[in-house]
Amino acid sequence: MPSSDVRTAARTAGPDSLRVDRPAKTLRELTLVKMREAILTQHFRPGDRLVERELCEQLGVSRTIVREVLRHLETEGLVTTLQARGPIVSRTSAAEALQIYEIRGALEGIAARACAELGDAAVAADLDAAIGRIRTAYRGKDMAGVLEATSEFYGTLFSASGKDIAWSIVSSLTVRINHLRSMTIKTPGRDQQGPEQMQRIVDAIRAGDGAAAETAALQHVRAASDIARRLLAADDAV
Repeated sequence: MPSSDVRTAARTAGPDSLRVDRPAKTLRELTLVKMREAILTQHFRPGDRLVERELCEQLGVSRTIVREVLRHLETEGLVTTLQARGPIVSRTSAAEALQIYEIRGALEGIAARACAELGDAAVAADLDAAIGRIRTAYRGKDMAGVLEATSEFYGTLFSASGKDIAWSIVSSLTVRINHLRSMTIKTPGRDQQGPEQMQRIVDAIRAGDGAAAETAALQHVRAASDIARRLLAADDAV
């Protein structure tokens, strides 16, 4: 094609024809996801040092990106920077865990009651589907899948309940909740107990029994709280 024709074609195509496609996620965002997952799956355990040079080598990214990611994880409560040691994976105390579970129990109970009083069979069906994915992930020993499907369950619960303010509060704690959840879901029998407790919430919602739904939600959270506090107390004793 003559050069004049190339110029004409470029002008005709418009400004968007020269736009460079941007990846859906930046390298920083991808690194953040990878680091968060490594902490939630306990590849990095509470108290582990996070050495920038080693992370750069393991992740294949620059020190600038590693520093930005560590700062972000610190705002989420997953990383703590100590003056003498630098960044470490945060330790959650039993007292802090209790507060998180108290907030969870209160807000999830409210959302469960609201869903039951709504009387929408489709909501119960969606929650059933999420529990099915949790069970499947447990059978495949896919702990990341358990966390993802559990988050879907509660996302559906709060979305259907219309309790937007409650959901915003829970969302602000999501990473710390999942940090605790990553410990509790691995305990013996939790693959059966957890889904069964969640099923009682759904059964009460399907029956339109708001009080029973709220009670079931509180019982599920209290069971998780008891497990987390035992695990954290054991860590503190080491």
